[in-house]
Amino acid sequence: MRVFVRSMLLLLAVSLLSGCGYNAIQQKDEAVTAAWSQVLNVYQRRADLVPNLVATVKGYAAHEEKVFTDVAEARSKVGSINVDANDPASLEQFQQAQSGLQSAIGRLLLVSENYPQLKADQNFLQLQAQLEGTENRISVERQRYIQTVQDYNTYIRSFPQVVTAKLFGYKVKPNFSVENEAQIQQAPKVEF
Repeated sequence: MRVFVRSMLLLLAVSLLSGCGYNAIQQKDEAVTAAWSQVLNVYQRRADLVPNLVATVKGYAAHEEKVFTDVAEARSKVGSINVDANDPASLEQFQQAQSGLQSAIGRLLLVSENYPQLKADQNFLQLQAQLEGTENRISVERQRYIQTVQDYNTYIRSFPQVVTAKLFGYKVKPNFSVENEAQIQQAPKVEF
């Protein structure tokens, strides 16, 4: 009789654990980590392109020192941030630094408009194309990360996984946000 009771208890425990979602939570958590690593990878690619772009523009526009300094400072700020994708404040700080770098790169590209020889330079054109491609990659990887976080968050908030998640300390992961949400909801004014 004791063996039967033990067997039934063991069978009951196994059947309860099979539906708890622990393994799936592990897989989804790892997917979020991998997606975040890829986001960082493409941001690093952009940061790596910046010195080459600055050097190329500098050769033509040596007197635009303020722009070069701004780009260097923005790149340095991005490199100094130790981002934790699980910490919303850290993620926000990272996004602000990336936004600052993107803005500085935009100002650098505006400088190039004043130099027709620069705009025709093959190195500059290649770097500009690589930077454009990298910006597209950033957008794609951020979208993949957002989808992966959404999948993870939805899964750990569903029953019965929510019980397992709480039991093992898994929390909802923060996602990317837009720092100027109110501003981007307004259509831009176009004047000719």
